[in-house]
Amino acid sequence: MAAPPPKQEELQPHAVRDQLPAVSYCLTSPPPWPEAILLGFQHYLVMLGTTVIIPTALVPQMGGGNEEKARVVQTLLFVAGINTLLQSFLGTRLPAVIGGSYTFVAPTISIVLAARYSGIADPHEKFLRTMRGTQGALIVASTLQIIMGFSGLWRIVVRLLSPLSAAPLVALVGFGLYELGFPSVAKCIEIGLPEIILLVALSQYIPHLVPLLGTAFERFAVIMSVAIVWLYAFFLTVGGAYKNAAPKTQFHCRTDRSGLVGGAPWITVPYPFQWGAPTFDAGECFAMMAAAFVALVESTGAFIAVSRYASATPCPPSIMSRGIGWQGVGILLAGLFGTANGCSVSVENAGLLGLTRVGSRRVVQISAGFMLFFSILGKFGAVFASIPGPIIAAIYCLLFAYVGMAGVGFLQFCNLNSFRTKFILGFSLFMGISVPQYFNEYTSVAGFGPVHTHARWFNDMINVVFSSKAFVGGATALLLDSTLHRHDSTARKDRGHHFWDRFRSFKTDPRSEEFYSLPFNLNKFFPSF
Repeated sequence: MAAPPPKQEELQPHAVRDQLPAVSYCLTSPPPWPEAILLGFQHYLVMLGTTVIIPTALVPQMGGGNEEKARVVQTLLFVAGINTLLQSFLGTRLPAVIGGSYTFVAPTISIVLAARYSGIADPHEKFLRTMRGTQGALIVASTLQIIMGFSGLWRIVVRLLSPLSAAPLVALVGFGLYELGFPSVAKCIEIGLPEIILLVALSQYIPHLVPLLGTAFERFAVIMSVAIVWLYAFFLTVGGAYKNAAPKTQFHCRTDRSGLVGGAPWITVPYPFQWGAPTFDAGECFAMMAAAFVALVESTGAFIAVSRYASATPCPPSIMSRGIGWQGVGILLAGLFGTANGCSVSVENAGLLGLTRVGSRRVVQISAGFMLFFSILGKFGAVFASIPGPIIAAIYCLLFAYVGMAGVGFLQFCNLNSFRTKFILGFSLFMGISVPQYFNEYTSVAGFGPVHTHARWFNDMINVVFSSKAFVGGATALLLDSTLHRHDSTARKDRGHHFWDRFRSFKTDPRSEEFYSLPFNLNKFFPSF
């Protein structure tokens, strides 16, 4: 007997949603205090990865030892706490952690390798001189984001974004960081792989197998899995498993090789100009400004992902511009305090919003409190910062994937049967992966980028820009989407532009007031448009 034909409603596609459903706590709905504090600590734990990895890579090249590395980690953590609070209260007001950025690493290394520092014999003196050079470059570079954000110039660019052009940008903000995922896990596979398996099991499978405790496993899977695997790594270390291993294996696998606990002071408060007065070089400032512009684009994609996972409406362009302005203030603070690095939206913390399904603003503000607390109490913070890198990389495999899928999710607004959509989406994603791959491969083989003129600052500017997957993919998508069949009414619908029309101004959707208005009635003095 033939099966009955399906009912008409069963054939309907899934409904398009302005706000992501199934989020437990949205932007404005905080969890109970005990749960919020634990979730805040989890955000702190996740952002530690980038906070430790960047100084670990940079400080030895600058001439610093474990003591300098510990102080830079503390300073970066302290500035991240201040910037996260500023962003959540006065910026976009989204639950975005503002931490260190890999985008600024290349121009910083260029400063470290500058000829004027090569003749300094004393490592500590070289560290101080190069740190002051990066401070000067960051202070100047911050003006780019401050001007573009607070003047409203970036608002004009964001208004051009449609769901079609936003999808590759946001997707590559997450998927573009694949090099920090499994390649880093494989540096110590015996602790990295168990972390991936355990995190997937705790967050995805066990909540369905044990419904009574499902919520706890779903929301605190990172803390649980890290605690178990870190303890396992500790037992391997004290048991002598790496006694005769190669130095590189010991560095990645052992729990006592970071040098942070021994180098960190018990109590210290980072302060501006703690390394001395900043120095300025025009070429280095230009290179750092290029990095600031790339970070601006990448943060825009990350903000869009955060608004999605916080179950808020799409961020209005004026609010996005305001957030970029405050991020510029964050880079200025990084330059004043001396972090050897700029700042941008933490992609891993954006992914954590999706993993936990908690997009509450209060949780991220609590995490900023943990950052400030542990940056001052150096020894205690250094204990958590000494988690082996492969464990952090394993967490990234899930969190970066969530951010990438936030971008893919915007395709629900687009007509995927349109050949125009297929071309723009496919070409921008492909070029966003392919062009930076060429630049990075060339640099790793030759020791310098494809653009190699006598003007080092110009080389750095071009190489930094085209090494960013999110920037190349997002810029390609925006250019094609804005110029290809621009005045065709069918193309406008195919790109999903009409779905976002009511979010292009702060006042055209009543929900914008609920999610994005400033506290303490400050909207009267700083109105949004």
